[in-house]
Amino acid sequence: MAFTIATWNINSVRLRMPLVEKFLAEYRPDVLCLQETKCPDPLFPLSAFRKAGYEHIEISGQKGYHGVATVSRRPLEVVEKRRFCDIEDCRHLSVHVEAGGRRILLHNFYVPAGGDEPDPDINPKFRHKLDFVAQMHDIPALEGEGLSSVLVGDLNIAPLETDVWSHKQLLNVVSHTPVETTSFDAMRRAGNWVDLMRQAIPPEEKLFTWWSYRAQDWAASNRGRRLDHVWSSPNLSPALSGIEVLRDARGWERPSDHVPVIARFNLD
Repeated sequence: MAFTIATWNINSVRLRMPLVEKFLAEYRPDVLCLQETKCPDPLFPLSAFRKAGYEHIEISGQKGYHGVATVSRRPLEVVEKRRFCDIEDCRHLSVHVEAGGRRILLHNFYVPAGGDEPDPDINPKFRHKLDFVAQMHDIPALEGEGLSSVLVGDLNIAPLETDVWSHKQLLNVVSHTPVETTSFDAMRRAGNWVDLMRQAIPPEEKLFTWWSYRAQDWAASNRGRRLDHVWSSPNLSPALSGIEVLRDARGWERPSDHVPVIARFNLD
């Protein structure tokens, strides 16, 4: 059977609900994980998602900042809404979803951006980011008989040289500094996660999911970064049938600066 999971930093779900509706109508993922919803739980647009056919909705939101949501055409069971670094913000949500005769533990993450200065001694936002990623070492890719894991979200780090428009020019820019990319890779390895995007798209190819609002012509300059990720447990990676990065969504009216990423699986 076919099963699809999409991830998208929407940068305000209420502001961009028309884009979400457009995306859901056209691509119909089984599950959509949103980040940076910027919406307290009582104001989340539940009715719009249900009208679109997504009856199963789990949210962890707050006013004006952060927030994650997982919406699905299949039943969801909340596993955890974890707080990291002893800070009460909403950056993680995990659920169970059934597909293809297996139970999938699905993590939805929004990692802190880290501010502008890549020095944890003078920039508390960057320290928070490094500490957050360090604590993610404790998120394993659980697998077993009938059990698999998926981790998606805006992880705010572009780990490979080909995940940024210029490796040399961004070495001292937050999201691609050596301290971040080293910690990021260590965290992925500690959890035994498989990078599904780079399984489907060779590491030698440039791959971006984010383009700054500051660019006068984002498409022409193409100064992007791969900040959004899709990982799985090793026992699910052979079922991956494709990854689609919807670059054109960056050109939609009033877009997010991130675009959706869709992972497709063929499950027996």
